[in-house]
Amino acid sequence: MIDVKKIRKDFPILFRKVNGQDLVYFDNAATSQTPQQVIDVIVDYYSRLNSNIHRGVHKLSQEATEAYEQARIKIQKHFNAAQAYEIILTAGTTESINLIASGYSTLLGAEDELIISALEHHSNIVPWQMLCEKTGAQLKVIPMTLEGTLDMGAFETLLSSKTKLVFVNHVSNALGTINPIETIISKAHAVGAKVLIDGAQACPHIKPDVQALDVDFYVTSAHKLCGPTGVGMLYGKSELLKALPPYQGGGEMIATVTFEKTTYAELPHKFEAGTPNIAGGIAFGAAIDYMNSVGFDNIANYEAELLHYATTELKKIEGMKIYGESLNKTAVLSFNVAAIHPYDLGSILDQMGIAVRTGHHCAQPIMDFFKIPGTVRASFSFYNTFEEIDRLVEGVRKAVVMLQ
Repeated sequence: MIDVKKIRKDFPILFRKVNGQDLVYFDNAATSQTPQQVIDVIVDYYSRLNSNIHRGVHKLSQEATEAYEQARIKIQKHFNAAQAYEIILTAGTTESINLIASGYSTLLGAEDELIISALEHHSNIVPWQMLCEKTGAQLKVIPMTLEGTLDMGAFETLLSSKTKLVFVNHVSNALGTINPIETIISKAHAVGAKVLIDGAQACPHIKPDVQALDVDFYVTSAHKLCGPTGVGMLYGKSELLKALPPYQGGGEMIATVTFEKTTYAELPHKFEAGTPNIAGGIAFGAAIDYMNSVGFDNIANYEAELLHYATTELKKIEGMKIYGESLNKTAVLSFNVAAIHPYDLGSILDQMGIAVRTGHHCAQPIMDFFKIPGTVRASFSFYNTFEEIDRLVEGVRKAVVMLQ
């Protein structure tokens, strides 16, 4: 069970006012809020541990290194990776994807094919387009349906012996659709392809088990998981990570350096050049601890109730159109009302202290599919309440009267 009143006390930002109104924060798909327990860890690092890691014999460096590597182990256990060195700490989901794209630029040729889906965030489209430009490989797209789901029959027809890589998000950031990644991974592996799953939108709601999924690469960002911005994770099977060249050159990722030749460090340091976001990495581990203390089953059940309630109430508004009506989705509602531009609706909601996202949500192909400029997106988290949803519904009703 979720004790939402108790949980909300952990998030100081939820008690501020915006435009004279109590804040209603429904932009969780863009970034979650940060509990005091995680904020305290960041403050503690800079107050008590601040030092570079992996390099010093002095006490501060050793303590900071231990805290950072313990965070890596927390992340490993959360995602059930076989080894801690299969967890590469990055600047976030986007860097994780680009790291893999960079590595495969030396391994692909013009005869190869890559598959992405029509539901992807730009971060899981553009790096692969760039990879195809470099290598001559062909990029193919799994089409979507009017319900906002993937056409799995079409996916099967795209697969062939030429398919080398498949990239799909676990959950659509624009629509909330939960994709059938188990089936996608299994069918891709049947033709010898490797699979990268973008888990940025899934991880706040779902606890993925990378070994059970048998996924080759899985990526996410801490700031979607009640952690800080600027840090994220790349999970990769060790044999695949070992086969890829380093993403960046510099300190930390080397074993030896001479002017004649450089040899590279073992995993995970091979992909972690330079001084990392140390405080962010440690706080990522603290955020994982916090989310698990709430419990992912509790989170999923409560957010499903929020989503059902919000969907039911918003549909009572005349002219309401909800995009993405998969039966299997997370707590995201993308909608428009009549001919009102989503930016105008979102701006009026902001004046009422209600934070929603408007636009194409870095998923412009989805908007093009529906032939719309964008949507209003309300995305919920376990610290939101039914009373806040009532305020959203009331706010939309008032905005419609003002704008029509």
